[in-house]
Amino acid sequence: MKKNTREAALKILIEINEKGAYSNIALNKYIKLDTNKLDENLTRGIVYGVLENRIYLDWTISKFSKIKIKKIAPIILEILRIGVYQIIFMERIPDSAAVNESVKLAKKYSHKGAVGYVNGVLRNIARNKEEIDNINIKDKLEYISIKYSHPKWMVRRWIEDFGEEFTLKLCKANNEKPKLNIRTNTLKTDRKTLKKSLEGKGYSILETKYALDGLIVENPYRITDIDEFKNGLFTIQDESSMLVSQIMNPKKNSTIIDICSAPGGKTTHMAQHMEDEGSIIARDIYDHKLKLIKNNSSRLGINIIKTELFDALNIDEKLLSKADYILVDAPCSGLGLIRRRPEIKWNRKEEDIQEIKETQYKILKNGSKYLKPGGILVYSTCTIEREENINIIREFISENDSFELLSFKSLLKFEEGFETAKDGYIELFPHIHGTDGFFIAKLLKKNE
Repeated sequence: MKKNTREAALKILIEINEKGAYSNIALNKYIKLDTNKLDENLTRGIVYGVLENRIYLDWTISKFSKIKIKKIAPIILEILRIGVYQIIFMERIPDSAAVNESVKLAKKYSHKGAVGYVNGVLRNIARNKEEIDNINIKDKLEYISIKYSHPKWMVRRWIEDFGEEFTLKLCKANNEKPKLNIRTNTLKTDRKTLKKSLEGKGYSILETKYALDGLIVENPYRITDIDEFKNGLFTIQDESSMLVSQIMNPKKNSTIIDICSAPGGKTTHMAQHMEDEGSIIARDIYDHKLKLIKNNSSRLGINIIKTELFDALNIDEKLLSKADYILVDAPCSGLGLIRRRPEIKWNRKEEDIQEIKETQYKILKNGSKYLKPGGILVYSTCTIEREENINIIREFISENDSFELLSFKSLLKFEEGFETAKDGYIELFPHIHGTDGFFIAKLLKKNE
């Protein structure tokens, strides 16, 4: 029996918006192994397209609906968004198919009056879609918010930090599909050998520009089902995240404490840099996430990682001044991951940032106490918010004069785009580096 891809998309979107599910987890729940590639791609395309363009879709619906957006029943609004997304963005789907399939969903999930309403609104939009793209709004903040579907508070903050044109390009890039990056397990193979092996299986592969161990997979369909993955020759990790261990550059036989380690991509990468010689204590507050690290370490053939259930907001007296390296991969707002998880735009609130910032600072302060004099602390986040990044680092250094930022530009392949590496930190952006939004700072604890 042929699966209804649009019905699957509707169920996934309801689960994300009504129940707070993560997009990738909700998709994996509904897309089974027996789903063919075309159906899977259509479902994914609709789900991510609707999440990415929600404000723009609602703005369009509001122009053609007599009922205000806030008054439309949630399931009907989601059906309308699915229909409008196909009409405006999916050129290969005939407008008639987008309308008819949406009407079928309305018949199944609502009452007769809603069916006529959905039909009327979508047909009207289809007839006038050439006019829809004309957003005649002079205010740049509001224009960017509607055109690229980012909450106004987010756009305002970024304009204040980075300027209007930068923010426009950033928001546009946030709505573009990211490439899948994988990290070569250098304990078992090398990048060129892995690239050749994957190409032999029909995958289109490029080398990452900045990360020395990374590859970009252009057509990653079912890539975790192949022997190279099962045998631990690679793991999935974004290029920005790979740079954390590259910048730390830990030596063999060192002691590392990774105080917020799950799911363990950076942890296992540090072990690679150490050639699996030394000790890494990987901590997290969730036991099920620590199991992910154990499973990943086992698959990759890594033996030096010891997982521990521990809250980084607490101090462990027995580890004071014990580590050569500390990684503080701090919990954050996640605003650098919008390309991969567009629901972040709708789930995150501006007031969250102050609370997150206080947590980050306390974890950084606690983590710093585990470091030996002469040791290295790396602080990283997957956000572009300066309040969570360089501002925290500067505040920490001003209150802890035994720490200083440490230049690491020699560890990067390119200086262009990473000018601040000489100052001990870098910011990564989707529209500049083609990576997730990320922040990495490297601090030295001075010898007393």
